[in-house]
Amino acid sequence: MSGPVNQILPAPVDGWWRRLLLRLSHPRCLVCREAGDDGRELCTRCAATLPWLRAACLRCALPLPGAEATCGHCLRRPPVLAETHAAFLYGTPVDRLLPRLKFHRDLAAGHLLAGCMAEAFAGLPRPDALIAVPLHPARLRRRGYDQALELARPLAHTLGIPLLQGALVRARATTAQSRLDAAQRKRNLRGAFLATARTPLPAHLALVDDVMTTGATLQAAATALRRAGVARVDAWVCARVP
Repeated sequence: MSGPVNQILPAPVDGWWRRLLLRLSHPRCLVCREAGDDGRELCTRCAATLPWLRAACLRCALPLPGAEATCGHCLRRPPVLAETHAAFLYGTPVDRLLPRLKFHRDLAAGHLLAGCMAEAFAGLPRPDALIAVPLHPARLRRRGYDQALELARPLAHTLGIPLLQGALVRARATTAQSRLDAAQRKRNLRGAFLATARTPLPAHLALVDDVMTTGATLQAAATALRRAGVARVDAWVCARVP
């Protein structure tokens, strides 16, 4: 397998028939099933409950009580990532929508969340390209799609940023991070990613992923890209676990 190309075609989310259907029928909220608002599959009431992350550490997206700054931990031990940005805290209703995307093939939820990410990240410094954090080929075959890619594809399209596929691969299978503590997560991902681009990579890349907990996955992916000559790697994630 040359790269983490999704085996499920994007038509269920981005196909012409879906756009036509949205014009002909009022969209329903993916959270409560009430009528959506402004052509989105989200109603006004549920939109008001979205847990936007307004103030956070610029390096690790840890929520902060005031304005954006750099947390003490990142000042003492600067991460490989130049900046990390999360659209949301991992809370209601995002904590319902993301598992539906990740484990239940709810690609409509991914399209909705990618639109929110585009709104949150529109004012950020633009990277030269986006890269979705890849799944290992064995896990991709079992799941049939990569949830990070389902977020990155519409995000790249909306913001007009190129999306690189196949430039970063997960070189070895790893234990699911959710089963491990922070120290185990870091050890689990050593050498897990490999940059495979045959031509020089752009100087500034942003990794796209669904959820950030300790940041071990993103740090490992960023390390592989930096070793391949990328000058700056950022992370754009949908939700940050506090």
